[in-house]
Order: sequence, then structure tokens, then C-alpha cells
Amino acid sequence: MKEYLLARQKMVDAALDHYLPKANAKPATIHKAMRYSLFAGGKRLRPILCLAAAECCGGDPAEALPLACAVECIHTYSLIHDDLPCMDNDDFRRGMPTSHKVFGEGIAVLAGDALLTFAFELAARVPGWPRYSPRDVIRELAVASGSRHLIAGQVIDLESEGKKVSLPRLKFIHESKTAALLRCSLRLGAMSANATPARLQRLSDFGLALGLAFQVIDDILDVTQTTEKLGKSAGKDAAAEKATYPSLVGLERSRRTARRLTEQARTALKPIGKPAADLLTLADHLLQRDF
Repeated sequence: MKEYLLARQKMVDAALDHYLPKANAKPATIHKAMRYSLFAGGKRLRPILCLAAAECCGGDPAEALPLACAVECIHTYSLIHDDLPCMDNDDFRRGMPTSHKVFGEGIAVLAGDALLTFAFELAARVPGWPRYSPRDVIRELAVASGSRHLIAGQVIDLESEGKKVSLPRLKFIHESKTAALLRCSLRLGAMSANATPARLQRLSDFGLALGLAFQVIDDILDVTQTTEKLGKSAGKDAAAEKATYPSLVGLERSRRTARRLTEQARTALKPIGKPAADLLTLADHLLQRDF
């Protein structure tokens, strides 16, 4: 799995470097800022899931590359904005100073904006497939990153700081902020392989459970791990009085929830059989963190 991940990371990094404007393209400041955050050591989880979903459905990962890069641009934009002083106010991301610490708040906002819009430029490169038109692809990306999902989760997260939050509300935050883009990554990969509606639904169910499990584990690690190990500020959720699974239900119940969601993710893929083997192994690798 380590060799698989490394090969896929290199594939995605090479594509991102090819697609993105060079650092000296005018105006250089914005392109340096975009590249700074995009190449700051991310795991490339979402694009790798996109490519793996394409393979699971019998497609060529190369056809999914523009879409894989598009979701990574959207993910990185969300991190840049999430770290801003007006949002989560974080000084470190992936073990490096956050964008606004290096380039200032104004450029950080614009770098995030530029990555978001560039994602749709990338998505517009795909030709479409018999079951899925370019319009379907663009809509998939827009809905996942818009006011009903990614941004919705951020809004509710901000509004919930310092307040008592119900478990359904917290689940909505996690489904929107984390799971929606993970699920979108898988769906886009499947669409690039002209997946059947049944297989697309299986991958959607897998993505939802995987995204929720991943975020619950992140909540746990924020409490149990150090800043050095996380690559970002540990304990910042508690300091900001954010709603998390450990703060609502405690560590042990949070761990049980993560295990249950992990099993749900595996179960969603079982009917697919052998073609889903790489995705199952990847899910195990992602979710078997020390939590």
C-alpha cells in the first residue's frame, strides 16, 4: 500500500504541477501562494480515491486525473480559508506555516479563491462519457463544494462554537465539511469510468461512511496526539470550544463510532467484489490510525 500511495501521489503531483500556472506567471505572488499550499506535503487522499474509484469501475486513471486534481484544489482552498484568523485561526498546516502567515491574509483569501475557480477549469477539460456529460461532472463538483455541503458545514461549525450541539447537528457538520468532498472524489472517479448507477451508488455509500469515520478519527487525534505528530495545532478544537465527537460523547464512544463507520464503509464495497480490493485496502490504511 505504501508503494501504491507513493506512486499515486507522484502521479497527482506531476499532473498538478503541469496544470497549474507556473510560479513566475504574472502576477507571481498569487501563483506562488497557490503552489505554496498545494505542494505543502498533502497526502492526496481525495485524488487517490478518485483514481482508485475509476479503476474499481474498469476505467483508466489517466482519464480521471483532471477531476482528481480538481478535488485537491478545492480541498486545499478550503484549508487555506479554514486556517484564516476569521475562521479557525491556525498558524500551521501540514507542519508548515499557514498561507496567511507567509503571504498575508489578503493574498491567502485570493489564493483560496483562485484554487476554487481553477478546479472548475480543470473539470471542464473532461470530454464526458455515455452516462455522464461534462454538465453532470461540473454539477457534482459544484454541489459538493457549495452552500449545501462543504460551505454549509463550515457555516454550522462556526455558528456552533461555544454552544451545546446535538449529535445530529455534529453529524451534519462532518458529513458536509469532510464526507461530501470525499464522496464526490469517488463519484467523479466512477463517472470517468462510465460506472453503472448501481456501482456509483455503492461508491457513494462507501464515501459517506469513509468520510465520517475519517473525521471522527481526526476529532479523536486532536485530543490524543501532539502538534508535531499531527502537522497542525493539536487541541485547537477544544480551545475554540468546537463541537467534536469526544466533546459530546467522550473518547471511548467516539472510538466505537469510528469502528462502526469503518465497518459500514467496508460493507458498502463488499457486493463489488475483487474490483474494489484496492479501495478496501486503501480504506483500511486510512482508518487504521492510532486513535
